[in-house]
Amino acid sequence: MGDSSETKTAGNGRPEISVIIPVYNEQETLDALMERLISVLDAFGEPFELLFVDDGSSDKSLQMLRDFHLADARIKCLSLSRNFGHQVAVSCGLDHAAGNAVIVMDGDLQDPPEILPDLVRKWREGFDVVYAVRQQRKENVLKRAAYASFYWLLHRVSYLDIPLDSGDFSLMDRRVVDLLSQMPERNRFVRGLRTWVGLKQTPFTYERSARFAGESKYGLTKLMRLAFDGLVSYSFVPLRLVSNLGMLVSLSALGYMGYLIVDRFIGGRGTIEGWTSTVVILLFIGGVQLLSLGIIGEYIGRIFDEVKQRPQYVVGERIGLESEERSQ
Repeated sequence: MGDSSETKTAGNGRPEISVIIPVYNEQETLDALMERLISVLDAFGEPFELLFVDDGSSDKSLQMLRDFHLADARIKCLSLSRNFGHQVAVSCGLDHAAGNAVIVMDGDLQDPPEILPDLVRKWREGFDVVYAVRQQRKENVLKRAAYASFYWLLHRVSYLDIPLDSGDFSLMDRRVVDLLSQMPERNRFVRGLRTWVGLKQTPFTYERSARFAGESKYGLTKLMRLAFDGLVSYSFVPLRLVSNLGMLVSLSALGYMGYLIVDRFIGGRGTIEGWTSTVVILLFIGGVQLLSLGIIGEYIGRIFDEVKQRPQYVVGERIGLESEERSQ
């Protein structure tokens, strides 16, 4: 890793490139990630800063980032007061990044640092957003199927044309970053917000690497929550467990009705006259009501979350940045 006592900046006082990396318990990957990032960006020859956002790590990640900053002032870190979640960590990085071009990438080395110069070159061609599109995944079959289903469903129901199989890995022009930072919503789905902005956007296809070390911190439950956030925020077809419960009750009522009809025709004697239709209708209506309440509840819950106007995050420690306390 290179040694620098001061941060080089572009002519307008900003580093030309900022790279935002959310981190949550990534001590196994940080050394390799740092070595590859510094090597690539030094060779590219542009003034840059690396802005890590530690999302409440409980391992040695934060201490390693402190050490990296002491060795190279271009490496900076914002440590959040607790785990606020990946999308909030990305938003925190966008709020504090100083570069004219801002790159967002994960810290597990599945997003290869070696293609960062390619993203910058596309930006130089006049594009405001260069989003990376995964050509091939290295996850297990279950995760690949889940991702494929999510992107297919999102593409079908969203009122935005969110690119298929594009994640948060992207380069955004300063203008786009400023627009995203002005958006007040608390339930963040960054790739959706990025698409909503519009302007000149272009894909860059790459092959996603396997995870370098350790285990993914984004389990199936968190992935499903992120998928629900994307679907609810950018479509009018929200999906939630309580809604599925309503549908399940309705289908169960229909199935039970079929059973009772068959039982009636084969000579069943245990059914009271009029009881069948009454119970089936009540179960069906109850299921529809649960389904409706679930849909309405999704939007009411989000409205409730927005009107409280709590900050999205709280910064516990700032490393290499001004010491002013800031939350969003």
